[in-house]
Amino acid sequence: MTAKRRVALIGTGGTISSIGRGSLDLWEYMDAGRKAEPDELLQRFPEVADTAEIVPVRFRALSSAAVGPADWLELHAVVHEAVAREAPLDGLVITPGTATLEETAYFLNLTLKVDATVVVVGSQRPATGLSSDAALNLVNAVRVAGAPESRGLGVLVLLNDEIQAAREVTKTSTLRLETFRSPDVGMLGYADPDGRVAIYRRPARRHAPSTEFDVRGRSDLPRVDIAASYAGADGAAIRAFAAAGARAIVSASLAPGVTTPAESEALLEAHRRGILVVVSSRAGSGRVLPRTVLREQGFVVADNLNPQKARVLAMLALTRTDDAREVQRMFDEY
Repeated sequence: MTAKRRVALIGTGGTISSIGRGSLDLWEYMDAGRKAEPDELLQRFPEVADTAEIVPVRFRALSSAAVGPADWLELHAVVHEAVAREAPLDGLVITPGTATLEETAYFLNLTLKVDATVVVVGSQRPATGLSSDAALNLVNAVRVAGAPESRGLGVLVLLNDEIQAAREVTKTSTLRLETFRSPDVGMLGYADPDGRVAIYRRPARRHAPSTEFDVRGRSDLPRVDIAASYAGADGAAIRAFAAAGARAIVSASLAPGVTTPAESEALLEAHRRGILVVVSSRAGSGRVLPRTVLREQGFVVADNLNPQKARVLAMLALTRTDDAREVQRMFDEY
């Protein structure tokens, strides 16, 4: 008889742990409901414990809108502590809300120094909702975390039976169950109803645990802001971010990587003040290419990272260097 896999379940709140006011409360639970702790989720969904030996770890029950860099750093420490305290662990499952799930997952993908598989899971409907996806997503996340096939893929994201890479996945719909997609490159594989984990490709970019970013012991990250581009944008947001102390500004530029004349001047002003400028795109897919003019201006291009992911990488890059050429190397590798 095959021994059960041992998986830690780190509760961080989100829709997957939300207790609404009734079975048809599928969208106002976030304003009026409460969040269940991981041990409560296991009582609500006993099938999870049939899948693996579960070690519940309480972190904090937050809405994903309340999560920020300080929480990422604390969660990072909790993961390392759980691996050390509960060894041996085959994997860990983390349950943040979906609004900022992709940023949390990408941060962990760039910083964790553990060999166990880490799976980030959420749901689009609360645990108490009619036809909720919470239970099956949680079961599948535990299966993926414990599966040998998942090893060495970096931090993974699991919703709707689909296994995605933390670097590429993004939320694409406010309410639909199939909201999480990986534009341009697609998912890694499936967690299927027969219990098997089917992987079809492996991420090529660098990922945890083999990265150069070590945030152990840090209590904060450099300030990085995102300036959204739109027709007629005058650069006021860029100047405001610079005045607020931004170490870097990510331009969510017009595709394929251009800004309005006024924004371009504001970004050049910021660069002259020593602020790192990263050019991403608001389009949702596709690469921003390193055009000659951008290189001459000293700007970094974000490749196909969306603005929110580019911000995460810029924050971590600035813990290592403020040299734009070195930061560009990181964007080329991660």
